[in-house]
Amino acid sequence: MLAKLKQPLVTRATIRCADPSALAKALADQWISFDVAVAFDGGRLRAPLGAGESEFWVEGPTLKARLEAPELGALEVLRGYLTENLAGLAGEGAEIEWRGNMRRAATFADFRQVRLVASRLVAPRVRRLTFTGEGVERFGSDTDIHVRMYFPPDGADRPEWPRPGPDGRTVWPVEERRPDVRYYTVRRFDADRSEIEIDFVMHDNEGPGSSFAAHAAPGAVCGMAGPLGRTAPSADWTLLAGDETALPAIARILESMPADAKGACLIEVDAAEDEMALRAPAGVSVRWLHRKGASTGEVDLLAAAVAAVPMPDGEDVFAWVACEYSASKAIREHLRTQRQLPRERCLVVGYWQRAAA
Repeated sequence: MLAKLKQPLVTRATIRCADPSALAKALADQWISFDVAVAFDGGRLRAPLGAGESEFWVEGPTLKARLEAPELGALEVLRGYLTENLAGLAGEGAEIEWRGNMRRAATFADFRQVRLVASRLVAPRVRRLTFTGEGVERFGSDTDIHVRMYFPPDGADRPEWPRPGPDGRTVWPVEERRPDVRYYTVRRFDADRSEIEIDFVMHDNEGPGSSFAAHAAPGAVCGMAGPLGRTAPSADWTLLAGDETALPAIARILESMPADAKGACLIEVDAAEDEMALRAPAGVSVRWLHRKGASTGEVDLLAAAVAAVPMPDGEDVFAWVACEYSASKAIREHLRTQRQLPRERCLVVGYWQRAAA
């Protein structure tokens, strides 16, 4: 007997605003600018949003929305993202009403509180932290390899976490108790020990993540949610490129590749002492790019290297790139126009933005 396929979870919205058609167009234009595969079909706007699918259409004086995802955690996150986005585009006076798979809870369904087990240096500027907690097996995905991490403010006697609000938006703790949020790669998951390993790049000017990694002792608590983000799928030839922030993901992708994999790997770091030992297949060349003291995000080393790397023609090629936001835009433009890689054959992500670092 064939196994019964699990039905996706669905939530629907009615958006009342001054001009629902203009709101739908603004939403489509925004997604197109981020290279989302927007489609128009019979007056309906459809777009894939990571772990879920969205659909919008004008109905009388309102804009209607339908969102589906495979599980509640993804549905809640996408609903929150859409609500914030729609509210920002529609302006004051807009009303957004969701129904279906709404719940009141202390945290999001994809959230887990975790505690620090161990910490060690694995490179001069990279510290590997090991976490454990109830339900962390959800972060052991082989395809979605990133998580959101929530770092409580210093001195908080007990952590407080965001939760889903009645209108779909995130309800945050008061400002002085609000955790900082950053995104990281799951470097390794140990199912037998229920442990998650995450590599933190250490900075001279500490941010919330690097500060936690530098100072937290075993037993310290933080939050983890997800998983999200994609790895590089199997291809005949693969390009991996990124700066220090992408190094944990690149290392994990290299380790997961088959022994006969072919491709090139480009990694931008400050100097030779920031390089790490990587387990790459023999057919994947690894090249380190050194900024030599220049500020991260202020040189075009990575974009220039991607533009110069030889890529095979007429083969199954995939490009996976993660770096500073402005560099990612230049690299995406090059891959899509100069190299003519279709959208489904490249994943280029801005992991961080220099002005907001």
